[in-house]
Amino acid sequence: MNATRTQTRLKIFDPENLPVSRPKMKRVRLKQIVRVLFDAAKADRTWLSDFAEDEIKISADLYETLTMYRRLRPSA
Repeated sequence: MNATRTQTRLKIFDPENLPVSRPKMKRVRLKQIVRVLFDAAKADRTWLSDFAEDEIKISADLYETLTMYRRLRPSA
């Protein structure tokens, strides 16, 4: 009887070959987060700046409203 010999193959770890995972996204209504964001901005919370470059998706209507508000509000 022939003895079969299994060979163990070692894999070299290469962090550049790790699969790229996309961040999980959540859908929320603006009213669910606006007060928290306002409070965090007013209190100058550090964690808020951690997300400063994150992209968010808003409706075209809200974007237009915010743009007009920014243009029309008095300068501080």
